[in-house]
Amino acid sequence: MAVLQDILYRVNIRSVQGNMSTEVKDIQIDSRKLSEKSCFIAIKGNMQDGHAYINAAIQKGATAIIAEQLPAIKKENVTYVQVENSAAAAGYMANNFYGAPSSKMKVTGVTGTNGKTTIATLLFKLFSGLGYKCGLLSTIQNQIGTNIIPASHTTPDAISINALMQQMLEEGCTHVFMECSSHAIHQHRITGLHFSGALFSNITHDHLDYHKSFDEYIRIKKSFFDNLSPDAFAISNADDKRGTVMLQNTTAKKYFYSLRTMADFKGKIIDNSITGLQLNVNEQEVHFRLIGEFNAYNLLAVYGAAVCMGEDKYRVLQVLSNLTGAEGRFEYIISPKEKIIGIVDYAHTPDALLNVLTTVKKLRQGHEKIITVVGCGGDRDRTKRPLMADVACTHSDSVVFTSDNPRSEEADAIIQDMEKGLQPSAKRKYISITDRKEAIKTAVALAGKEDIVLIAGKGHEKYQEIKGVKHPFDDKTVLKDMFDLMEK
Repeated sequence: MAVLQDILYRVNIRSVQGNMSTEVKDIQIDSRKLSEKSCFIAIKGNMQDGHAYINAAIQKGATAIIAEQLPAIKKENVTYVQVENSAAAAGYMANNFYGAPSSKMKVTGVTGTNGKTTIATLLFKLFSGLGYKCGLLSTIQNQIGTNIIPASHTTPDAISINALMQQMLEEGCTHVFMECSSHAIHQHRITGLHFSGALFSNITHDHLDYHKSFDEYIRIKKSFFDNLSPDAFAISNADDKRGTVMLQNTTAKKYFYSLRTMADFKGKIIDNSITGLQLNVNEQEVHFRLIGEFNAYNLLAVYGAAVCMGEDKYRVLQVLSNLTGAEGRFEYIISPKEKIIGIVDYAHTPDALLNVLTTVKKLRQGHEKIITVVGCGGDRDRTKRPLMADVACTHSDSVVFTSDNPRSEEADAIIQDMEKGLQPSAKRKYISITDRKEAIKTAVALAGKEDIVLIAGKGHEKYQEIKGVKHPFDDKTVLKDMFDLMEK
């Protein structure tokens, strides 16, 4: 139980009608979850406006209403608070209601277009390996110590985050690592949290359906660093052309990592093969189990964060050298007979696909063909579809265009959007097969001895979303089944 006035600390209030000393048992942004003596925060979303549910919330037992526009007719014994921004208010109120759990642990946020999940997961595994009890909030899963909680969004809503963090604190967590997507930053899901540190991986073409312009996408990512406190650390990728810009206005302590220029955390690739990466990290030579230049960057970011948190650099490298990455991020299996390398990766942006294919090309001994299976998600940024197709055809020997998560769109129409990005010379390289299972089967059939088959786009996902229904589908399982079926 908390007093309404106390949980409104730091919220930008415009007007109040009612008793600010009213006691609140719970706070919610979903009117369906309300109970007696709860507080309802009405947020304008992309699909629905919480203001339309104010009366329903009161009927469910809400005694306090937080909204940007108050209703004309007000009920007795209900306190109405008009705020500047309901989403921001939810962030601050959740933090206050749950006793500011983020300020009692070391919380590190990771943002950027690619690499967020791998960096957050590696940090979680590293600090667990260093003997700490840790919390993880990621695209793949939320985790408290060894207890795994499935995740439905990159970043949950503000109330869920603070409730999770309170649970993490109660269960003895000292460190929390979380992905901070541009949507979460813009929608104030992380507003009110106290971050001990923040990392920037890179920024490339993504989510322009939501942010409308690349400049706006950059501005939102940058605001995460702008709002850090002076006692926090901020680590950025010096090799990304916007890496310096991200930190230019932060009051946090600034650090950079790089493979190409002088930096606080400097790496050099000595060897990159299917067995892993051999890196020189700040003059220390280490072998890692992860593969690819993009993972060299991820490892440097993780190493830098651990050093910034006061860990011994040699112990950090020792533990890091034994870690595997996140599920669905450059996971590979080798077929038993023909030794075909099958790779499953979440790459769903042009840049991520290019990174993976560049890494795949470096794994070749010379004669192996690269066969890529790729699609694009429905109801998402359409401008990247032709770019994805072009990248796939430019850097593969053969390509199979297929469905990803078409959602409410027609899969064939998405593939047609992809095909618009192709040069005439690329048209003999690809075929289109809408059924994803058949597409993977065809790619395996096309593969000869020691060839490389890349299945891109869905990674860790265990479903395919078609017309509002999530059908069970696992790229890695299907790929393995096809190896067995065709006795490859």
